[in-house]
Amino acid sequence: MLTEKDLRQVKDNSLTTHQIVKQIETFIRGIPFVDIVTTATVNNGIHSLKEADIKKYEAYFDTKKEKVEIVKFVPASGAATRMFKFLHEFVKDFDPEKEQYRDFLKKNEYSQVKLFFERISDFAFLKQVRTKIRKLHPEYKKSIKGVRLYLFAKTMLYEDGLNFANLPKGLIPFHKYKKHTATAFEEQLYEAAFYAAVGDDVYLHFTFSEKDLDSFKQEFESIKSRVSRKTKKTFHITYSFQKKETNTIAVNFDNLPFRDQKGNLVFRPSGHGALLENLNDIDADIIFIKNIDNVAAQEYVPEIALYKKVLAGKLLRLQTKIFDYLRDLEADVTLQKMKEIHSFIWNELNIKDIPSGKSDLIEVLNKPLRVCGVVKNIGAPGGGPFWVKDENGTTSLQIVEASQINMDDTFQKSMLQEATHFNPVDIVCGVRDYKGNKFNLLDFTDPDTGFISKKYENGKPLKALELPGLWNGGMAKWNTVFIEVPQITFNPVKTVNDLLKKEHRPNA
Repeated sequence: MLTEKDLRQVKDNSLTTHQIVKQIETFIRGIPFVDIVTTATVNNGIHSLKEADIKKYEAYFDTKKEKVEIVKFVPASGAATRMFKFLHEFVKDFDPEKEQYRDFLKKNEYSQVKLFFERISDFAFLKQVRTKIRKLHPEYKKSIKGVRLYLFAKTMLYEDGLNFANLPKGLIPFHKYKKHTATAFEEQLYEAAFYAAVGDDVYLHFTFSEKDLDSFKQEFESIKSRVSRKTKKTFHITYSFQKKETNTIAVNFDNLPFRDQKGNLVFRPSGHGALLENLNDIDADIIFIKNIDNVAAQEYVPEIALYKKVLAGKLLRLQTKIFDYLRDLEADVTLQKMKEIHSFIWNELNIKDIPSGKSDLIEVLNKPLRVCGVVKNIGAPGGGPFWVKDENGTTSLQIVEASQINMDDTFQKSMLQEATHFNPVDIVCGVRDYKGNKFNLLDFTDPDTGFISKKYENGKPLKALELPGLWNGGMAKWNTVFIEVPQITFNPVKTVNDLLKKEHRPNA
């Protein structure tokens, strides 16, 4: 199946023949859907905190954080292309030489375009785009409305202008303040100062495409004095890229290696699950995970930071108990203590299949721990918290994406529709054991929870294999706790018009 040339290509991608064979076997076998038992709800897998609990966990975190190493981990490789999808379509479909803008708008699928241009003065990038247009198109000001709007979108999006469509989302100006605009990258730094600082130092790690390294470094140099002045903190930034060896081979619909026009094998990035390797390289006691586009204007940060502290405080309290119990289990343990440990595992860790033997209990407790914020479902897309049964019949709490669910199964589909909460990727991780050693996170995944998708290469269909999602199958064998957090903690920017929401407009 593989030629000498193929084998060289496999090696150049830091992969082995064994890995390629395993990947092709996965395509042939297919990836099973998850088996949802029921949705996780408040008091059935999700903890809802009272005001006293919130204060308790915040205070606990504040008293403990100076003694732990903290890193904020931000997946930031996503390009802004989809954010501007309706503006791409506008530039493609609208010809200002042949059609009036108002006539174009009567085609109702352009309501988002209408909203964008009606509210254009609310966007942080307005001045930047106008400055660029005047350089490129001196006739801009005297042009009719349709031409002006067309030139605005074109200049903003494409390479001969500001090239926003091809920038990483983290480098798009999101928020407009009196004296400056702030990118999502800058807002991630500002926010981190409120909960991830130890003393005067804040450590953040960003993952993105290697081609964007210089752009992120330039952005950091241009903003660091401003953010440091505002927060009175020093920021230490590290970066990493998705590792080449996490790429997966593409196949055709006969499950044979897909080849490009030159007969070469095609390897593709394997989704955010590949970032488990990057996360595994972070050496810290506590890791906060948050997506690059989930930021809000700075006036909302104190409340958002409160709930980050609450999640971390809960994690530290749980860890203290877990570590104590693990030390107990290494010694002679009383029947009363065993009952206490069982009760803790059942009530606090939501583990319902509890073994009786000491060594099995140690195995249950001695795992990475994550405390995840979940938000009430108001129709926002995202993975949800569910009780899931694995191939051994063990039931556990998992974050499940819609793509992992069999929509042809009435019961499974109904579980998705009945979900009360979703996961906005608001996760605090404890990745060291009770002896202070770092867990190897690659030992706690479920490799059978990846995803096979249909893609195109030069117009030809292919099948692509994604690794288990970072917070889905990538963390399937972690101990997982879900905490209900308020809507204010979740402010993603999926389309550019999301920036019109008040949480993205300072002093709105």
